Amino acid sequence: MKKFIMAAAGGTFLGVVATTQIAAPLLAQESAKTENVYEQLDLFGDIFERIRAQYVEETDSSELIEAAINGMLTSLDPHSSYLSPKDAAKMREQTRGEFGGLGIEVTQEEGFVKVVSPIDGTPADEAGIEAGDFITHVDGESLLGLVLDDAVELMRGPVGSEIVITIVREGEQEPFDVSIVRDTIQLTAVRARTVGQTAVLRLTTFNEQTYPKMKEGLEEQIEAAGGIDNINGIVLDMRNNPGGLLNQAIAVSDAFLEKGEIVSTRGRELADGDRVNATPGDLSQGKPIVVLINGGSASASEIVAGALQDHRRAIVIGTKSFGKGSVQTVMPLRGSGAMRLTTARYYTPSGRSIQALGVSPDIIVAQPPVTQETDEEETAARPLRSEADLRGSLNNDSLTEDQVDQIMQDRAKAEEAAELREEDYQLAYAIDILKGLSALGEQD
Repeated sequence: MKKFIMAAAGGTFLGVVATTQIAAPLLAQESAKTENVYEQLDLFGDIFERIRAQYVEETDSSELIEAAINGMLTSLDPHSSYLSPKDAAKMREQTRGEFGGLGIEVTQEEGFVKVVSPIDGTPADEAGIEAGDFITHVDGESLLGLVLDDAVELMRGPVGSEIVITIVREGEQEPFDVSIVRDTIQLTAVRARTVGQTAVLRLTTFNEQTYPKMKEGLEEQIEAAGGIDNINGIVLDMRNNPGGLLNQAIAVSDAFLEKGEIVSTRGRELADGDRVNATPGDLSQGKPIVVLINGGSASASEIVAGALQDHRRAIVIGTKSFGKGSVQTVMPLRGSGAMRLTTARYYTPSGRSIQALGVSPDIIVAQPPVTQETDEEETAARPLRSEADLRGSLNNDSLTEDQVDQIMQDRAKAEEAAELREEDYQLAYAIDILKGLSALGEQD
């Protein structure tokens, strides 16, 4: 027994020695790292003082420090940045739904300013700016080398003033200039209408108005149609929707899901992760849904598309989305400024991250480019003469007047659908899908 106790004691002693021997180098490494950080901070202080004392022109100390902070944040990823008090106030205005500018959401890619998407009905949208465009110059001044916030600042200006931006677009051989008049951007978060028997909900952004306006718009369309039974489905159009507030993306997804996960976020530490589940209740009462996305659909719109796609609640149509799968937290700082910091990645219910990959549509449908019709195409589009146009042709006496009226009404609807294809091919495709699903449901 004594030998056992001694052996045990010896084992404990050796364990203590071994632990001490392992821990000592780790502590030394941590101490070295800390000393290195302090050395780097001393270096920063030395450079700061030399700039203040020896730079060719007098500098503003607060501006130097803000630039250093912003440089530190923007070196992390394209979405982290410092917000000066003025920029923080503008960001709060934007989430409320009204701000001044051109009406484009931009990011930075390899030093270039890239358009995520133009916002519906804004000067940039009306000027023909497209998702994926690169902005290289503003009023002849190059944006290359500027941080994103500085580039955006160049594009801002008084309402009513004119700006010329230089665009590089895929498929165009040469850069070209676009003249835009700045305006107050009033974001209409949701536009609702009914096309045939389909309720179309156009979501342009995710701000504080998005979910309540969407709910209100859908309810109005259902009431105007005479009840949900007269609606064959819903198109959720999120093309060129640059995203916005995470809580609004969750609310919109929850509106059409009865249960299950909507989105999960995972931060640096396991404890920072979060998972959000749907609550019972479906605004559409089970009606089929088609989601429309394209390369300008980013962030919050990708969360909605991914959630509805993973739950097989919607068919996703269009082209691959932008691929922003990170979450930014805005942290207030002293002096009314703020820091926008990437704090997590988000994942769809199936556990997939769309970072840099985007949401892939179930059915890929590209929007055909607008082309000018030639005389030959116009001639080919003219309707051919039919039997009814021939002089002396026999009448169809096998149908009642009501049946003939029904045929003419159906024909008019088909012609409207054909016109919509010319105006918006992707939307027309989505509505056709819902018509087909509705017809299958009626046969069942």
